Amino acid sequence: MEGRRVLVGGAAFVQAHAEGAPPPLDAEEGLAGATRSLVAVEGHVAGVLLFADRLRPEAPALVAALRRQGVARVELASGDTEARVSAIGRAVGADAASARLDPSGKVALLRAARTHGPVMMLGDGLNDAPALAAADVGVAVGVRGAAAAQAADAVLLGDGLGRLAEVLAAATRARAIARQSVVAGIGLSTLGMVAAAAGYLTPVQGALLQEAIDVAVILNALRALRA
Repeated sequence: MEGRRVLVGGAAFVQAHAEGAPPPLDAEEGLAGATRSLVAVEGHVAGVLLFADRLRPEAPALVAALRRQGVARVELASGDTEARVSAIGRAVGADAASARLDPSGKVALLRAARTHGPVMMLGDGLNDAPALAAADVGVAVGVRGAAAAQAADAVLLGDGLGRLAEVLAAATRARAIARQSVVAGIGLSTLGMVAAAAGYLTPVQGALLQEAIDVAVILNALRALRA
């Protein structure tokens, strides 16, 4: 950079090619469990970079909402450090938190969880794409992660997590309405056929009754459009 040789990487890598110790960090400057990378300029260690995922402010409320909707278990899977992932897991109220996972590790964790029932995966990064594809339902957050969005079954437009609970509530309601329509439609049609076979309905009356049943079922299904 600007004619100077700069190295950026893990501590072992940089210190093997540069001289000096990294500058000390005050407790207030660092992030607990953050990933640290050293920076060396012209063969001398010059600084430290800290990388850590911050907790999304809406995450604890989302986990609480998912539990109210019947989600039995919530697990956090991350490639970040053990200390950081454990802290975030406690903050959001997760049942378990697994750290230092690569994409294959996330897939293995998902497959182990599937033995207890269907699994939904929520992710926003390239490393989440294989797990999103392997999940029973993969949900990508935001539209910037193209690989994650392509691997997922659904995409939440925007970077907020709060809409997931709303989407699940809408999907549950729509499924219940669909079941009502199926049961009502088949049940009423069956009664109509029995009545027609017994001679209580003429062909014209039976046709009109069937049209009325169809209209009723469609109107019932339209309730799913209401917020």
